[in-house]
Amino acid sequence: MVKAVVGEESQLQLAEDRLSRSSEPAQVGLVIGKLNSALDRGFVFDLVPTPQNDAGQPACSVLEPAKDNKKKGSKSKSQTSDSSSNLAIDKDWVAEHARQVSRMMVGGIKVLGIYVWASESAFKNSTMVLCQTVKGVAEAASTLEDDLDERLLIHICYSPRRWTCRNCTLSSNITSSSLRPCDFKMGRVLTSLQTFKCLYNFDLRLPIYQEKTSKSETLVDVLYNGISNYVKELRGAKAVIDGNLVVNDEACTTEGLHEVELLLPFMKDMYIEACSQKDVVGVVNFTGSLCSFSFLNSKEPISQAFADIKDDIIRSLRSRLDIICDEADEDPGPIDNGIKEAGNDLASEKPVSQLVLHSLRKNCNLSLPRRVFVPWLAGTYICDYLQPSETLEVLKDHCVELMSMEAPNDASKILEPEEEAIRVSTRSFWDVVLPYCSTSSSTQEKNVEITGKENSQKTSKSPSLYFIAAVIILLLSVLVGFVFVRKS
Repeated sequence: MVKAVVGEESQLQLAEDRLSRSSEPAQVGLVIGKLNSALDRGFVFDLVPTPQNDAGQPACSVLEPAKDNKKKGSKSKSQTSDSSSNLAIDKDWVAEHARQVSRMMVGGIKVLGIYVWASESAFKNSTMVLCQTVKGVAEAASTLEDDLDERLLIHICYSPRRWTCRNCTLSSNITSSSLRPCDFKMGRVLTSLQTFKCLYNFDLRLPIYQEKTSKSETLVDVLYNGISNYVKELRGAKAVIDGNLVVNDEACTTEGLHEVELLLPFMKDMYIEACSQKDVVGVVNFTGSLCSFSFLNSKEPISQAFADIKDDIIRSLRSRLDIICDEADEDPGPIDNGIKEAGNDLASEKPVSQLVLHSLRKNCNLSLPRRVFVPWLAGTYICDYLQPSETLEVLKDHCVELMSMEAPNDASKILEPEEEAIRVSTRSFWDVVLPYCSTSSSTQEKNVEITGKENSQKTSKSPSLYFIAAVIILLLSVLVGFVFVRKS
């Protein structure tokens, strides 16, 4: 359990100044940073306000007591500090904001919870709705099975001005006892971060089963299941940092960018193993190269860096599939995301989330969004995903809408290490298992044909040879008989 939290002083002071200048009586947003259960500490990097919803309404507002309904007008902070006021929060909208922001985080940096700008009385009267909002954010932003079962709730009170932090335990039944106070202070967090980078190549073969042995599986279902199974193998990998195999769990003392390489244990040939199973009608080939960043605090061991990179690889693959599914849900008609059937220039009539693989009669190819990195705070990065048809202008819009920040105008500052998009292709069983059978069988047919021709030629030639030999023998016998008759 996290017992102490340290916030980046420069960023939190900017957030406090922004809130104090605003006329809003209440505001809710996301807490971005790192939680380390081994150290029992949390590190807050920044506070990101939740934007207005689709109706143009703020995600958090103050509900005045019923007796004050007749005196509606401009709401001052003194009015909102009434002991009976409480907070109204659009929990679903805050959770959706957390879901999309979590995709933009890199290794180890996550959505830790929420912050709220409100009076002391409004905060105390809204404990349940705040706990429910924290739980909704945790469920929306969680992507890994072993995610932490706690989140942070930071309260910024404007009368009197003070910061408090509480640890919210995520359980099936949220109660007021789920909130526990923890120590909170401001300091310098970002300046001590170490940067780790990994360019990871992967090649997965996932089986497609026939309809009788499994329910109708779509392409996305097969990929999600394949990624979930790949987690176990990836977590067994060893790390090589700056050319040295990591053996001891010690702190990183050197400065600069650290290059990380993951060494996976020797496994069976997944290509053959996927095809050797019973009732397999095809194989999904999931291959590509992705880039991952991780930022390590000076008090964290070096093993945490490549643990964060492993988790980031899985989160990045899942985020790309989520984007494909989201776009398919927004546009239920035919879409063109690079999905094409071999031999057909037209996009599939169904979105990728609805493609039932065992019913496909042709090979299918799909390009996933590629990952780009945007400079964020003190040398750190956040990321976004671009479809093949999208430009960096989409990235700038996402930074403004989701992170309340301006993307750099200089495109050279945006990192694009993934030169090629991650590819998904489906192949039928016989195309995979017997890639050379057609050539070998055709070669055998040619051999049989050639042998047959030779045999037929020999067979056609043999009767004439036998006839000539018989005639010669006959003539010789007649000649020998004539000689014996003359002598006698």
